[in-house]
Amino acid sequence: MLRSSEAGGVVYSRLIAKEGDESTYELFIGPQHPASGHMRFIVRLEGDIIVSVDPDIGYVHRTMEKLAEGREVIKSIPLLERMTIIDSHNVTLGLVRALEKLLDVEPPPRARYLRTLLSEINRIASHLYGMGIAGIMLNHSTMFMWAFGDREVWIQLAEDLSGSRLTHTYSVPGGVRRDLPQGFADKAEKAIRYMEKRLRDYMAIFLDNPQVRARYEGVGVLRKSEASRLGIVGPNLRASGIRYDARLAEDYAAYSELEFEVPVREEGDALARMLVRVEEIKQSMSIIRQVLRKIPDGPFFSEKYLRLLPPPLREQVAKTGRVKFPGVFASLKLPEGDAVSRVEMGHGEIFYHVTGNGSTKPYRLRVVTPSFRNVILFRYLMPGHRFMDFPAIYGSLDYFPPEADR
Repeated sequence: MLRSSEAGGVVYSRLIAKEGDESTYELFIGPQHPASGHMRFIVRLEGDIIVSVDPDIGYVHRTMEKLAEGREVIKSIPLLERMTIIDSHNVTLGLVRALEKLLDVEPPPRARYLRTLLSEINRIASHLYGMGIAGIMLNHSTMFMWAFGDREVWIQLAEDLSGSRLTHTYSVPGGVRRDLPQGFADKAEKAIRYMEKRLRDYMAIFLDNPQVRARYEGVGVLRKSEASRLGIVGPNLRASGIRYDARLAEDYAAYSELEFEVPVREEGDALARMLVRVEEIKQSMSIIRQVLRKIPDGPFFSEKYLRLLPPPLREQVAKTGRVKFPGVFASLKLPEGDAVSRVEMGHGEIFYHVTGNGSTKPYRLRVVTPSFRNVILFRYLMPGHRFMDFPAIYGSLDYFPPEADR
């Protein structure tokens, strides 16, 4: 039996089956922003019990991989950072590493530390974005406003370092575009002290709030075996007891020279996923302190490309701490061959596979994003829960729709 209920021409739900006293309803959720973005969910309900969920990831950035294959390789960096604009350095750092492997160029030590610095600033901003969205999904507007307000502190630091607020295009093959600005260490330390206090506030008003705990504890449990079988990545994986982090698995930036912990919890529920992100913010702040204490002197851009600059421009780079690329950099040719790279974003591991054929454009560019890997959780975690648990589980997954539709 098929019926529909309509109001104002909009279909809100469909009764798709009716047997005796039991009915299954099909409910469309989204697209809605901020929440599902351009994605919609097709939710089937028996009463208020979720029977199944089909995530329809929609269209926003589709063909981004093919677009990157149609332009000079250096131009793919500002293109692909749009996939996860809230974490735009981490999302392109993997691409830059793959290109460096093909081009056989290594960044100098100072550049590796600067990359680590911006990556961790981005990670904190990304986690705050996710926590704010999770807050508003539980109608906790204070958590939403606090997290988004505090995120501005880290966005300002990223802007001070890179020169741009969101789309930094900071790392390029051979190094970074800008050196550390004067007074940055003091600003970063001030931001860290502020954030340490705010994390205690977050716990008091949100994560230790009995009402929030009742919505999160034991809800949307992802068991360790399932997390492994489904190929889940990032904090969602680590909250289920698996200690995997691409910062340890792949030698990139300066992580091998720094000390940090990878927070892991065993519960696998919505609360564990939120708490892992809080602990990761603390670890990121520890990494930032170490970077600012240990960062070596020296160039921030590879000598291989620096010597292509005319002498006056080279002097200007040394004086201002900023690189103006030579024309030859825009028509850089990728040698024949393949290169792969993986990087840990705020949402989890991102993987790149780049194939060169001797031209200025990549022959093939493939990217697997963490939200694409994690979208399957909507199908596996929701069934059996009440409909009121849907936003709680969704918010705890920190899913970013444009990143999946790439």
